[in-house]
Amino acid sequence: MRVSEWVRVSQPRLFWNVMYMRKKSPRGLAGSLFGLLLMFLLLSVPVLPAWAASQAPAPTPVLQVVASFSILADMVGEVGGDYVSVTTLVGAGTDTHSFEPSPRDSAAMAQAKVLFVNGLGFETWLPRLISASGFKGVQVIASKGITPRMLDVGQEAHSKGKKPNGHSHGSVVDPHAWHSLVNGMLYARNIAEGLAQADPPRAEIYRARADDYIKQMKKLDNEVRHALASIPAQRRRVVTTHDAFGYFGHDYGIEFISIVGLSNDAEPSARDLASIVDLVKRRHASALFLENAGNSRLIEQVARETGVNVGGTLYSDSLGQPDEPAGTYLGLIKWNAGQLIYALKP
Repeated sequence: MRVSEWVRVSQPRLFWNVMYMRKKSPRGLAGSLFGLLLMFLLLSVPVLPAWAASQAPAPTPVLQVVASFSILADMVGEVGGDYVSVTTLVGAGTDTHSFEPSPRDSAAMAQAKVLFVNGLGFETWLPRLISASGFKGVQVIASKGITPRMLDVGQEAHSKGKKPNGHSHGSVVDPHAWHSLVNGMLYARNIAEGLAQADPPRAEIYRARADDYIKQMKKLDNEVRHALASIPAQRRRVVTTHDAFGYFGHDYGIEFISIVGLSNDAEPSARDLASIVDLVKRRHASALFLENAGNSRLIEQVARETGVNVGGTLYSDSLGQPDEPAGTYLGLIKWNAGQLIYALKP
């Protein structure tokens, strides 16, 4: 029996028991005073109607969301916190350009309330997955509102001795916008608004978490700018496997020379490679960098033929493992900046 029900049933019975004790025994008078006090306390307990408990608000369930790749998934997790459960399609250490969705990915999409994507033509495989999964939730484009970096693919190919033949993104827009912390701040805002749309009761929580996250980005951005400002401009030329770091270079004044363009899965011909070697020599590049999901063989070959040192590994399209320094978005930016500063300093 519930406490409220016990009080409702017992209050009248207690009252008549106390009155009977007063009539039957003088000594029972003192006891009856105690009884009256107890009765008063019980009468003061509010009796809740039976329907009140049943109408208490249930806790809002955790929001099921999907993020297209590991960097974006980490950002969604930072903004959503414990209120979201994030499924990542392209995991850490995996190349998004060559990703092939599985039935498991389709099942995760079918159950998700929100889908977070980078946009800018980055996820070329996504339309097929959305169609196959029957996804009906909210789709959020994290890069909405940024100023895209535009590439003249024909001119870039010509400078490397190639014939213009496009790339896997199908456009001249560089999709790797997250490498700019300024863009990262817009990503955080868009993520918060997407979560707020799908989960209105927690809208202000998501916005407040995004504000805190953006403060961390601003602090890191200032640190990186200050550190790179001490490196002479003529030394800020480096070579990478593919053209993923243009937004980073734009923000901090670094020239990135790529071997294979925007896609990591391209393979240059011997003639293309000879042109790249010549370009690296003419531009007096200070260092070459491997990528965590790139083709190390190409960089090592260019290093042998140019005599330029390999400065380390940069993270481009995916995070490192969770226990590694580049296991988060901010960790990735810190790691890449640190590798560049160490290799480029006089």
